[in-house]
Amino acid sequence: MSAPKILIPFYSRTGTIQRLAEAVAEGARAVGAEVRLRRARELIGVDIMSSVPGWQESADAMNALYEAPTADDAVWADAIIFGTPTRFGAVSSELKAYIDGLGGLWAKGALNGKVGSAFAGSATPHGGNEVTSLSLYPVMAHLGLIIVPPGFADGVMFAGAGTPYGASVVSGNPPAGPTDAELAVGRFQGKRVAEIAKKLITS
Repeated sequence: MSAPKILIPFYSRTGTIQRLAEAVAEGARAVGAEVRLRRARELIGVDIMSSVPGWQESADAMNALYEAPTADDAVWADAIIFGTPTRFGAVSSELKAYIDGLGGLWAKGALNGKVGSAFAGSATPHGGNEVTSLSLYPVMAHLGLIIVPPGFADGVMFAGAGTPYGASVVSGNPPAGPTDAELAVGRFQGKRVAEIAKKLITS
């Protein structure tokens, strides 16, 4: 039986979304999935990145760990789980730039029938996590993805962490976390998406 192939393209500036992405990957691998974790690259200049202590160093460290996502990664995948910090209630420009680069695949219908899901993070409890995950739903629909949210399909969803639309983290400022409960939702989301993808590729 084929192992589902899961692509997790994410953007993280301080490492918070990175840690949530790793939990999503852990959940997918736990049910036999092959996972590619990919970090979207900066769009803003070194001057801005250097203006906040730690930003550039964090980006350099993550870029050394993760390749940048490519269109070929999306073709390879059976499921794509997008991860992003909130930017005024919307997806980060860095992740959106990657998505915008998938236009050629969209034109060919190359992503139709793959599974799609999303997770997000914000600094404050009402910082836009739900609407940010939801802002990726129309994108996934345009790409032809079959949207699979975590829903309330597991007990971890009732622990006050995450949302039914996607795992999430409230990091605070300065950022801390994710919490154990938030990581548990991330692992569940990765597992759920991988299980649905596996059913689709073996049906």
